[in-house]
Amino acid sequence: MSGDVTPPSTGTWNGTTPATEAVPPAGQVAPAPSDGIRPMDGFVPPLEAWQQEPNLRWSMQHMADFLPVHPISSGGRTLPLPSVPADLGHIEVAHPWEQRSAPFEDVMGSTFTDAWIVARDGAVMGEQYVGTMSAEVLHLLMSVSKSLTTAVAGTLIGAGALDPGAQVTGYVPALAGSGYDGARVRDLLDMRTGIRFSEAYLDENAEVRLLEEAIGWAPRRHPATPGTLRDFLASLGADGPHGGRFDYKSCETDTLAFVLEGATGIHPADLMSERLWGPMGAEFGANVGVDAVGAGMFDGGVSASLRDLLRFGTLFLRDGAALDGRQVLPASWIAETLYGAPDSRAAFANAAEPTLMPGGMYRNGFWFPYPGSDVLLALGIHGQMIYVNRAANVVAAKLSSWPTPQDAERLLWTIRAFDAVARAIG
Repeated sequence: MSGDVTPPSTGTWNGTTPATEAVPPAGQVAPAPSDGIRPMDGFVPPLEAWQQEPNLRWSMQHMADFLPVHPISSGGRTLPLPSVPADLGHIEVAHPWEQRSAPFEDVMGSTFTDAWIVARDGAVMGEQYVGTMSAEVLHLLMSVSKSLTTAVAGTLIGAGALDPGAQVTGYVPALAGSGYDGARVRDLLDMRTGIRFSEAYLDENAEVRLLEEAIGWAPRRHPATPGTLRDFLASLGADGPHGGRFDYKSCETDTLAFVLEGATGIHPADLMSERLWGPMGAEFGANVGVDAVGAGMFDGGVSASLRDLLRFGTLFLRDGAALDGRQVLPASWIAETLYGAPDSRAAFANAAEPTLMPGGMYRNGFWFPYPGSDVLLALGIHGQMIYVNRAANVVAAKLSSWPTPQDAERLLWTIRAFDAVARAIG
């Protein structure tokens, strides 16, 4: 497994410029954001400010307190996580491009961590919560939500209830006449449609921000923006062929969620409960943000607990089986996720924006940062991550509150930190 990730030359990752703040040298810890405690009882941040400091940490731990959500039930089948504590804090982590290193505990301390966990073979070796975060808190996952949603699609594909080669509009007729004409379900899973959609998080006119207006996560600054998620997706056009290069677009997973509902007649949150959350033995329920008519924002709106992210990641160590051996995800789905299509890496290399993952790929909602398939990631803005290292039998997860949506240095140093731990304990 390669440990090299090319540093940014022009400073982009996934379409926007990373923050310019440097991670402190070894032995120094960056100041944390707000501690998650609001200054007044009952205070709720205004809609235009909940994703900004000093509100972000509180908001990400309280989504159901100020925005509508649809529950994702655990089903009452909790599988325990055994504990084998180990001293991980002093493991040295090389900086991704500078000639210096820092202990694991300092990397976690300098990357706005709300919580982290590491397990080998399903046994927890280290776990920490910061500020008001605790094991039972449901933290917003941002785009880690995509990996959960694609996994639900995998269960339906394995059961013959969803055809990845079928047309998107066959499952969602409301999208006929939109840019999704001619797109396949497979194109959604791998972020390879030709839909016109900007993921520039810091541009309030980008489609990724207009989507938030459509679902009610942001004030309506653009009167022409449709008032529901499905109508917003139907308004998107195309500016390229479907099935071509990798181009990361959050709208694809929201469209996939409507495909899941079209294939089954069941709300995707309930599908996630029935086919994933319950069978994998989740300890806590989860939830997903919804629009005015109850449609879920599955590109980034799921909130869940840290330990349940670990249970989910462990499925990818065990060829889709839960900790008690119950098959949750089809083994064939895991295999095709790991190995990709013959052109997955070429499509990734030809990405519309630099990925900072040379030789990697994106497949079925997961990032592969290296040329091989040993390490796969679920990633979300503001520092959310599930890390799976199959060679070392290690799964880790991190929930964070980075002040900016993206930060290449914090992202790559976090990956390096989990790489170092996996080498040390694997």
